[in-house]
Amino acid sequence: MIPVLIRNRRDMADWSAQQRASGKRVALVPTMGALHAGHLTLVREASERSDVVVVTIFVNPTQFGPGEDLDAYPRTLDEDVQALTNQGITAVVFAPEVSEIYPVLPNLTWVEVASMGDYLCGATRPGHFKGVTTVVSRLLAICSPSIAIFGLKDAQQFFILQRMTLEMGFNTDLIGIPTVREPDGLALSSRNRYLTPDERAEAARLSQAVQKGKQLLLETSPAHIPSVLAAIRQDLSSLTFGVMDYAEIVDTADLQPVLSAQPGQKLLVAVAVKFGRARLIDNSIVEIV
Repeated sequence: MIPVLIRNRRDMADWSAQQRASGKRVALVPTMGALHAGHLTLVREASERSDVVVVTIFVNPTQFGPGEDLDAYPRTLDEDVQALTNQGITAVVFAPEVSEIYPVLPNLTWVEVASMGDYLCGATRPGHFKGVTTVVSRLLAICSPSIAIFGLKDAQQFFILQRMTLEMGFNTDLIGIPTVREPDGLALSSRNRYLTPDERAEAARLSQAVQKGKQLLLETSPAHIPSVLAAIRQDLSSLTFGVMDYAEIVDTADLQPVLSAQPGQKLLVAVAVKFGRARLIDNSIVEIV
């Protein structure tokens, strides 16, 4: 299947409306392009759960802060469309210009989920999640999908979007897919291409630290969060090429830090490390038993 390339929001809305009118279930996979195997896994999952798949490719300017890599972010639309063509699943690639998503500048209308972006990535990237929730709300409004598929590598983003979708009344179910990883455990990311060989070798320690934290949480009853965090932070503070941004444990319900855990509680062990031009994240969801 060769996907149809749509650049206009009205054309995209009309196409989706026609699909729904014919009884088809539309799945949305939002991306910023530079597609890798992790993205294609999301597309396969979307195909299994729907009749037609829409992949959006849009580098969203409002989620980049000062000094971040908006201009340097890879834009590979032709290669991305070819990868989706080779996969043979995607019906439409929606790749709008900025003016289609933000028709009036400066943008004055925002969607924001309070407090859930205060920690983890939100602590050092003010305004980032406001940009994410705003753009995703507009993509949902344009495409009106039955489901939207997201990777759980960006778990904080997923839980924020899930809360936004519920409270805004979108008729879209958000589905989180486990992180796709390299053989050594490194989470697939468009930013991995920025790593030097030495940084790439060390980057695998993010997943090792996260898994260590998960194991400690499951072994400690009741889970003593400060001691688990201390162990994770000790591992990441010894990196040679990477600098730890954060290592935290939060409740998945509100993304607030916790000091102890109770049976049945779902926690997120999350870390971020800066390697030169790349800032990498990793996480694991842990259900306390």
